[in-house]
Order: sequence, then C-alpha cells, then structure tokens
Amino acid sequence: MQLVVGRIGRPHGVRGEVTVEVRTDEPDLRFAPGVTLVTDPAPAGPLTVERARWHKGILLLTLAGVEGREAAEALRDTLLVVDSADLPPIEDPDEFHDHELIGLTVVTTEGERVGEVSDVLHHGQDLLVVARPSRDEAYVPFVKALVPEIDLGKKILVVDAPPGLLDAAEVE
Repeated sequence: MQLVVGRIGRPHGVRGEVTVEVRTDEPDLRFAPGVTLVTDPAPAGPLTVERARWHKGILLLTLAGVEGREAAEALRDTLLVVDSADLPPIEDPDEFHDHELIGLTVVTTEGERVGEVSDVLHHGQDLLVVARPSRDEAYVPFVKALVPEIDLGKKILVVDAPPGLLDAAEVE
C-alpha cells in the first residue's frame, strides 16, 4: 500500500526549488538529501532530494534534474509516497500508522456496528472519520477515553461514545 508523505506545492524562486506540504511525522528522515521519492503520478518521478531546508515553517526541496521555475511548476500537486511495508513498526502499543486504522470496522462498547474508519485527520487533535451507511460521517477524537480498544487482527475499533457524538442526521 502506498502512503502519502508529502505533496509538492508551488515553486519557490526561479531555480527549481519546490515547496512541500509535509504529511509525515519524520520529514527530516523522509526528505533527507540523497533520498529517492516515488511519485503519484508515477511518470513524474522518481525524484531524488539534493537539498532540503526549512523556510518560515515550510519545507523546501531541491530535486535532481528539476531546474528552473517551469520544471518545478510542472511537479505541482505531485504526491510523494512510500510503501507501507517500508515503514518501521511502532513500538508504542497505543500508537498506529494511519493506514492501519483506515478500513477498520467501528463498533460501540455494546457491540453495535457504527461504520468504518475512512480517514484520519491531523488538525491539532487527531480525528477518526467514520463512514456510516445512510448517515453523515462521524468524527471521533482519537483519544484513549473514546477509543478504548483497537484489535488489528480482528479489524475492529471500539468507540465509547458519549451521548450525541454519533447522533448525526440520516442522509435522505
């Protein structure tokens, strides 16, 4: 499974440097000089990092063979991906890679099926997006108090939802 670790944004300057929207917890490792990045769409790459630097909180990359603003602009919106098999296992039993959570069946502590995890959002607080049949998506804060159990083997995520959290309107 391919996981997105970044998305190339607008060019920076006229020499071919690109901005990167970082989507990994390890940008210094994933975008280190010498690293070759697989792309989506595939014909845009692979891309090799020559130089990486931070400027006002934005990651800037110089990529081998990308010279000039036009070449950098041609890469805009290209996704930078890694194979999930290449990720090291997480040692903390209470932490998970997003791809491990997406697709899990969500059930309540009473065993009632709620839906399936369709995405994980990282906006200050991690949120699980739960797709539900015939209902709007539900957003569940990914904290131990609300998600007391995750069984990757059984592909189940248990939610201990307070009243109102899962009470979104039905879709007509």
